[in-house]
Amino acid sequence: MIQLADFQLQTIGKLIESMEDDKREVILKSPTGSGKTIILTHFIDEYGKGQFDNVFVWLTPGKGDLEEQSKEKMDRYIHNSQTKLLPDVMAEGFKENDACFINWEKLTKKGNNALKESEKTNFQEHITQAHNNGLSFIIIVDESHQNDTVKADDIIQLFKPKKIIRTSATPKKLVNATLIEVDEVDVIAEGLIKKMLIINEDFGRSITVDNQVGYLLDKALEKQAELKKVYKEHDSITNPLIIIQLPNNSDVLQNEVELYLASKDVTYENGLLAVWLNNKKQNLEEIENLDAKPIAVIIKQAVATGWDCPRAQILVKLRENTSETFEIQTIGRIRRMPEAKHYENDLLDSCYLYTFDEKFTEGVKLHLRKGALDAVKLFLKQKHRNVTLISEQKSSLSISKDAIQALKSLLGFYQMEYGVTTKTGENKTRLEAKGYIFSEEIVKKIYTGEVRTLTSDEFKNLQSVQLVEPLNTHKHGREYHNRISALGLSLNLQYEQMNTIIRRLFDKNVRYDQKILRLQTREVYAFVINNFYKLKEDIQSAMSSMDIQETLSLNGIIETPFHLPKEFLFTYDGENRVQREYDRNVYSGYLSSAEVRSDSEKSFEKYCEEAESIEWLYKNGDKGSEYFSIVYQDNFGKQKSFYPDYVLSKDGEIWIIETKGGFSRTGESEDIDKFSPKKFEVLKRYLNKHNLKGGFVRKDKSNNELFICMDEYNDDIKGSSWILLSEVLS
Repeated sequence: MIQLADFQLQTIGKLIESMEDDKREVILKSPTGSGKTIILTHFIDEYGKGQFDNVFVWLTPGKGDLEEQSKEKMDRYIHNSQTKLLPDVMAEGFKENDACFINWEKLTKKGNNALKESEKTNFQEHITQAHNNGLSFIIIVDESHQNDTVKADDIIQLFKPKKIIRTSATPKKLVNATLIEVDEVDVIAEGLIKKMLIINEDFGRSITVDNQVGYLLDKALEKQAELKKVYKEHDSITNPLIIIQLPNNSDVLQNEVELYLASKDVTYENGLLAVWLNNKKQNLEEIENLDAKPIAVIIKQAVATGWDCPRAQILVKLRENTSETFEIQTIGRIRRMPEAKHYENDLLDSCYLYTFDEKFTEGVKLHLRKGALDAVKLFLKQKHRNVTLISEQKSSLSISKDAIQALKSLLGFYQMEYGVTTKTGENKTRLEAKGYIFSEEIVKKIYTGEVRTLTSDEFKNLQSVQLVEPLNTHKHGREYHNRISALGLSLNLQYEQMNTIIRRLFDKNVRYDQKILRLQTREVYAFVINNFYKLKEDIQSAMSSMDIQETLSLNGIIETPFHLPKEFLFTYDGENRVQREYDRNVYSGYLSSAEVRSDSEKSFEKYCEEAESIEWLYKNGDKGSEYFSIVYQDNFGKQKSFYPDYVLSKDGEIWIIETKGGFSRTGESEDIDKFSPKKFEVLKRYLNKHNLKGGFVRKDKSNNELFICMDEYNDDIKGSSWILLSEVLS
């Protein structure tokens, strides 16, 4: 069974929830490399287990066999899945829980003989028969931006779908649609895509070239050789691939590229060069393999949809006279990590673009924002090479899979929030008083009344009516599964783990010494279905609350000496008008335009540069064993790494500082990190243990000043915990 990432589990949970809202369309915005197919196939499986009478139709774009690839992936990921291709549908029709993979072009392209007119009639009859059998269609439109046409819409409407899920890295906005967005930061954190795109590395402020094509290809070939050498040092067989993208209608330029590469002994004949054009394909066999021989492939603007080559890491985008539309998918081709993990090496964990095309560069920066920056390698000043700290790293021991810590946390929350004890009869009264529903039947709320104007106040005046339905173990058993799955997915727990927690706390037939309730199996079904939203709210509170966390043992932490890295890839905004060098930074050439930086970080770096008592400042990385980290645990008992933002020296003393979101002009917290209190406590523990100083720094926008908290953390800027930074680091 494939191990899903936390963000993938959360996205599946959101997709399941979206099936119940009143919006017919769902937009899934998912970056290239995030495992979109994995997410959608697991969604089909989970939702199908909990619901009756659904057929899933997955529409794929483009030429080739993308529908077959997607079907093959679902067969691999989901055992006993009911997958079909178009010929299977034509032969057998649609059945409940089918997942049918169909290529758009076989239904829409004029002159395509894959589906003759008589067969199209047949196809429509199969749809009609499915409707007559009480089946409903859920349509998944893969790469939806590529088939936004009247013909495509006509096909979708044939199915009269109850839901349409449109998925793309660059979806078109729909006003009345549920948007589910996979955060690129989460995909990067899981090691699936590269941390950074580096544009025109080491080009400097001004360059003179005799041959633009040769200059860019030389840069790419040098980078390819450098990457391959470092992959070998990391015991990886990866042979990084250069994608050379030509403008459309550019035969002369193609010839120039081929001749220049031949002068560097990169040819079709020796297998180092591949080409993928409509009229020419060569050396493409197994080019996706990590150790495949070609080091460069020539393509044009439209890369074949579904082409997946994770070793592609360098893009050379050659200039054309008229700028073509920027395609984010092109950049997506070089962002995947070849082995679905980071190497904790900036060189390998980045991808590279070389181009003189200003419009394309603007398009990249517009889409990737801070994910595409200017970069240069900086070196540590000699006088700081002896700075040493103790860095903590997570143990390699895997955490228990029976969710025991989650169970303890949930029990602790119910004890704190509702005052529950081992007296299950009294517990029922307490929970009922706080809004929990107890019934052997399924109770749902509907509303009745008149609405004259479509305002929220009018809807508040509607009368609620209870709709009571006798419990049917067959029908509601599936709904129970669906609800348990949704509860678990929102917390990154598999169905079996979530079911174990619910049964131990509430089911009288499952042994557990500290039961909250003792319900019969039928009553557990009804309890979960009737109280789904209440349970979800309480479970999420239990997982994130500081108040109920037990003192957890931090066994297995690995302590290692940490030295400031001797070199690192510095990213900055080259278009910023102010390019001031910060002399107090430990690296030569560190600029005030450093990116990516929060407002608090920028203000803190500026403050340290101007404060006479600060001797030096180091900006820490945010992931990887090469950076300074401290270990803490969440409420599941899972170890996490905390990377404080800064290490500095003040009057010969080492300080460790974490910057957080500031306070608004009205004093409201802008810190979105729910783990801030835990991180503060673990930082205090570390500072006390190693006899160092430090704290959390935040910016107060009401006076534009920085404040530091060193003793007791809270979210009240007016409280005595927050001290003016200049009074401490002056």
